[in-house]
Amino acid sequence: MTQPDAGPDPLAALRPRLPSPVRELDDPLFARHGVRLLLKRDDLVHPEIPGNKWRKLGPNLRAAAAGGHRELVTFGGAWSNHLRATAAAGRLLDFATIGIVRGEELADRPLNDSLARCVADGMRLSFVTRSAYRTKSAPEGRDALLAGAGALGAYVVPEGGSNTAAVRGCAELGRELAGTDAGVVALACGTGGTLAGLSAGLGPGQRALGVSVLKGSFLAAEIRSFQTAAFGAPLPNWTLEERFHHGGFARSTPELLRFAEGFEDRHGIPLERVYVAKLLHALAELTAAGEFPAGTTLAAVLTGPPL
Repeated sequence: MTQPDAGPDPLAALRPRLPSPVRELDDPLFARHGVRLLLKRDDLVHPEIPGNKWRKLGPNLRAAAAGGHRELVTFGGAWSNHLRATAAAGRLLDFATIGIVRGEELADRPLNDSLARCVADGMRLSFVTRSAYRTKSAPEGRDALLAGAGALGAYVVPEGGSNTAAVRGCAELGRELAGTDAGVVALACGTGGTLAGLSAGLGPGQRALGVSVLKGSFLAAEIRSFQTAAFGAPLPNWTLEERFHHGGFARSTPELLRFAEGFEDRHGIPLERVYVAKLLHALAELTAAGEFPAGTTLAAVLTGPPL
């Protein structure tokens, strides 16, 4: 039976670099323990919508276009890379964008570099109180926030971009790594959507390892919930490491900064500090502690550059 023509891909004009390249890295922190390190360079997928931002936004942008929407609304904090990627996607694809920003007090301050870039890309910002922002997961609270932002008719992309469509889109990332000899595929986790999807695409014998950048223990339940919604049940091939958040989201420590600077000096690869630096530092520490037997091949997913 002939399949109906799905029509042109609304994202084709962006020319993403897919599949993203995989590069083996010779690093003494891993080599001295007999562990190979591969870098999955998802940070090179697109210069303005890199890594898991592309993986999660792409399915939502296609869904918005298919539904006849030309306006997107989403949520984030003052330094949100997700807001910046959404604003860039809107400019490139001629979608109007609205960002609901946590922190009403920010409305009276000069815009930081991140929010200024959102505005330059055409995003309209709506600042809300932190207490109101926390109601976005409940239908009544979300509708109130959308009404206040003048966005009731817009296509809603959740904070971080993680929803069922995004999780299914991230399975492609796992499929790209299924053909490698990586036994463990690791990535940093914020909302858990990328890990939830990636693990579904991995091959037999591979497992996913998430490194949480958040302080708290709710993320594993979120990942299971994402997988149940997207695939019918949680999957058994992933674990979550919660010891390397360095104080919480967007927090850092002198140890983490020293590690990131040393890595950049050795390899000339800039490390995004909120997610990627924590991921690679965690893998180095776990390797040194003997968590990965000699002969293990690790694949670290670089989800984004320093935007």
